[in-house]
Amino acid sequence: MAGILAWFWNERFWLPHNVTWADLKSTEEATFPQAEDLYLAFPLAFCIFMIRLLFERFIAKPCALGLKVQANGPQKAQPNAILEKVFTAITKHPDEKRLEGLSKQLDWDVRSIQRWFRQRRNQEKPSTLTKFCESMWRFTFYLYIFTYGVRFLKKTPWLWNTRQCWNGYPNQPLMPDLHYYYIVELSFYWSLMFSQFIDIKRKDFGIMFIHHVVTVILITFSYITNLTRVGTLTLCLHDAADIVLEAAKMANYCKCQKLSDLLFLTFAIVFIVSRLGIYPLWILNTTSFELYEALGNFPAWWVLNMLLAVLQVLHCFWSYLIVKAAYKAISKGKVTKDDRSDIETSSDEEETVPRSKTLHSPITSNGTGGANGTNGYLTSGTCSEEH
Repeated sequence: MAGILAWFWNERFWLPHNVTWADLKSTEEATFPQAEDLYLAFPLAFCIFMIRLLFERFIAKPCALGLKVQANGPQKAQPNAILEKVFTAITKHPDEKRLEGLSKQLDWDVRSIQRWFRQRRNQEKPSTLTKFCESMWRFTFYLYIFTYGVRFLKKTPWLWNTRQCWNGYPNQPLMPDLHYYYIVELSFYWSLMFSQFIDIKRKDFGIMFIHHVVTVILITFSYITNLTRVGTLTLCLHDAADIVLEAAKMANYCKCQKLSDLLFLTFAIVFIVSRLGIYPLWILNTTSFELYEALGNFPAWWVLNMLLAVLQVLHCFWSYLIVKAAYKAISKGKVTKDDRSDIETSSDEEETVPRSKTLHSPITSNGTGGANGTNGYLTSGTCSEEH
């Protein structure tokens, strides 16, 4: 075991040349990031999850009801033992041959059976009230942590000059505000990783899970190696767009259509500028070139930039979906759907609502983010079906 640990923590992998773990050991004069500090993230992640439950029940829900957010879920399918058995034991999406067999067995027309399966799938979707509460929680957290990050970073020299992220390394003592910022962000992403399995399911579940895993690894990696300065820039940059996204979703659930459309277009601009413009020119530039010039080449440098590149690939994928939704909004004079990821995996369009009466919305499912971050972002469908 000792040999495995020694191999894993090999200084020549993790640290630049001429830097050792002894250089990053805390002393009475200065405190540096320590790997054991990260254990705090697990109990704090649980606390954040519990705070979320209390917030959604005692703050978000009363606000939603005060704003007259619909509390009822989708229309339930009429009870039918045969169809229910097929749905639960065989398939939720019967093919044409099975539909014809059920039609003969029940003496129903095929269209009625298709409608039953659609309603049965949709009745497992959460209510608009549930979606609003989740979005309000994420909006509140992102707003808080982004505000905290901006207030912290505006006092630092590396916000305006990214070369300061590397100057003096490894002699960059850990400031209490930076430590708090890092641990809270890491705890939040740990809570997202676990709660994603019980939260509203979205189309991009797998992609968002990859995003959360990469984010947790990046936060952990940069903290252990004391590359926290560039980490704070990355975290703050990513939180900006998520605030607007969650606000757009809440406006959509409240049926404030014009406000929802305006916020969605604002989100699209902020997301694309920050993720496709500022991120590569600011973050990737300093980690790829300025870090190399300051500290040289070492294995962990490749790992860091590879993980940051994975995030950029996800940014490009989501930006494509956002641009597609924005294009439809411009060409049709309204935002019809937001394809980035908010739809539940079981969502289907309801034929029981006449299309002429449906309200179109940019954010039709539940948020984030995300993030998403920031957590699942886009969706598809009409307001009457959004999460």
